[in-house]
Amino acid sequence: MNCEILSVGTELLLGNTVNTDAAELSDRLAGLGINVFWHTVVGDNPKRLAEAVAIARKRADLIITTGGLGPTYDDLTKNVLAECFGRKLELHPEEAEFLKAWFAKNASTKYTDNNLQQAYLPENCTVFHNDWGTAPGCAFEEQGVHVIMLPGPPRECVPMFEVCAVPYLKGLAADVIFSHQIKVFGIGESAAESMLRSEMERMQNPTLATYAKFGEVMLRVTAKAPTEWAAEAMCRPVTEHVRDILGDKVYGVDVPSLEALALDIMREKGLTLSAAESLTGGLIGERFTALPGASAVFKGGAVTYCDEVKAALLGIDPALIADKGAVSFEVAAAMARGVRKAVGADVGLSATGLAGPDGDGVHPVGTVFVGLADKDAVYVRQLHLGSGRARVRQLAASHAFDMLRRYLQGLDIVPEQYS
Repeated sequence: MNCEILSVGTELLLGNTVNTDAAELSDRLAGLGINVFWHTVVGDNPKRLAEAVAIARKRADLIITTGGLGPTYDDLTKNVLAECFGRKLELHPEEAEFLKAWFAKNASTKYTDNNLQQAYLPENCTVFHNDWGTAPGCAFEEQGVHVIMLPGPPRECVPMFEVCAVPYLKGLAADVIFSHQIKVFGIGESAAESMLRSEMERMQNPTLATYAKFGEVMLRVTAKAPTEWAAEAMCRPVTEHVRDILGDKVYGVDVPSLEALALDIMREKGLTLSAAESLTGGLIGERFTALPGASAVFKGGAVTYCDEVKAALLGIDPALIADKGAVSFEVAAAMARGVRKAVGADVGLSATGLAGPDGDGVHPVGTVFVGLADKDAVYVRQLHLGSGRARVRQLAASHAFDMLRRYLQGLDIVPEQYS
């Protein structure tokens, strides 16, 4: 099945809103084995939207629209799509009652008659009730083309796709599609692809594809079979083969992130964590505490951005900083030891370096030292991460979490290729 995602909204064209819906849906559709061949963005103009729909229905088996389902005059997606596919809009009483009840519960938002527009949907469609907002979505098939309409706000679009659209799409296929996501850190997409290219070129079912993510790589193994069990069984040997080839660069399968993996292992082991941060400015702590359940593991940390605070809060000898410099192996080690001791955690992480745009006269921008300490030892990874302040900071935090997961998994914490 070939898909076109049709995003509706003038705000997307003006750059006022970033079109994250298309990226999120494309990623999830790939996991279902559906090819997304086109992304189209159209403003709130019925003529141009109708033209885009006319093009999409000639080249796609599946059209997914996002946006334009609300109550205002510029929310025109349903009207245009219904007209293009020769369907009338009809009132769905249960959705109308839901809208009135929703506004009654939310006294700060006044119900107006135009809100009822949201309860009108194409005749004979499958209704996607919106448990995350007010505008329902829907799906229908006309002349061999399946149409799915989803609301624009990401907090509504993505969960509606997962809860409503995915079962609808799975119901269209005779076979079940199953996939594993293999997460990799410490090797680039091109290097990973070159190690697996011969297998990838030969494979048809299951398939293997690489995707570059920020600072890491994801490989998706996808198989199609009559049952989910059979499809998963087809994926399993490919997943194990990738693990064999890429070794401990694979940090997990179907796990959300490095920090999520580390949190799960630390909870299982009953360990606690702390972090001392300079260039990352609290990013390590922020990423970790964004995870549900982090309070069982993360005891606290310190943003020690200047030398005086490193000495005062972490107990680092000012003479060491003066001699070695704040951006150094020795200070990263002292930071990790100091924060672990200060908050009474089992493990301490640290990050010090140069995010730019200026250097320190000794090291180039992008030089980073990341440390990890437990009660027995301290480890430091020296990195050269290039330029781009936000990029360097995020990568430094990712390397800290990679050191942590290696420590927890009993692997080499500072492998040669990272130095």
